Amino acid sequence: MNSRECSEASVADRPPVCDYEGSDYQTSFWEQGGREYEDQVEAIALRRLLTEPGKLMLELGAGAGRNTPRYASFDRVVLVDYSHTQLLQAQERLGRSDRYIYVAADIYRLPFVSGLFDAATMIRTLHHMADVPQALRQVHRVLQPEAVFILEYANKQNIKAILRYWLGRQSWSPFTPEPVEFADLNFDFHPKAIRMWLEEVGFSIERQLTVSHFRMDVLKHWIPLNLLVKMDSTAQFTGNWWQLSPSVFLRSRASLEGTPAARDEFFCCPECGALLAGEEEGVLPCPQCTLSWSRRDSIYDFREPAA
Repeated sequence: MNSRECSEASVADRPPVCDYEGSDYQTSFWEQGGREYEDQVEAIALRRLLTEPGKLMLELGAGAGRNTPRYASFDRVVLVDYSHTQLLQAQERLGRSDRYIYVAADIYRLPFVSGLFDAATMIRTLHHMADVPQALRQVHRVLQPEAVFILEYANKQNIKAILRYWLGRQSWSPFTPEPVEFADLNFDFHPKAIRMWLEEVGFSIERQLTVSHFRMDVLKHWIPLNLLVKMDSTAQFTGNWWQLSPSVFLRSRASLEGTPAARDEFFCCPECGALLAGEEEGVLPCPQCTLSWSRRDSIYDFREPAA
């Protein structure tokens, strides 16, 4: 699978999932794809939004761990991705230690008890979500009251899309609230829709940054990288006023609803929600529905029950 492909892994009555299993996305897109500009401006946005240290961070759509070192202010980081091979690449990058917990899981069915994490991020992941409200409800459920959630999304109301629409070169309007699926399980979203969904599930938005304003090959070719990054760094501050860049980062905060998880609670069964109290030889049995979930290569696998 190359960096632009994704397959659907779906079960009846579940939203389809974009699976990067076997993908060389980290190498072909980030390391060899001329994405230094995007990587650096995203790092700046994360530093500006994630200002509070914490104990347990949830990184959703962690992939090969590109952003994980940027969460150094947290004691532990849980990396969640649907792809087992992406998490193996993250292990190669970060190592196996108590600081990192690797979990292969479906974002629509997170295998964690409610109120567990004091912060979460979802970067370059929401654009694969066919059911955004359902995904955001799961994120809110596993966060502690008033926890910080940093979300990045692909913005359909960007300048390039607006110009193409006005020139008659694209049929869909960048101004309407519905998502646009420009490729299978690849969506662009309107900022108003994202804000509405966040608020509906219990998040309050605190700050917005617009990112990757100059994501054009001609600019990256003729303008030095450090200057391009400085230009984008300055332009990010317009995010609270308008959102016209292809990528938008925002910081939101979970509501006061719920209570923090108990100290000895962590995993729950993604099928029935029961607490998974212990691990037996690489298997986590559910005491309620009798399903079991496995751990291999130091990666917990909650995608499908163990055989």
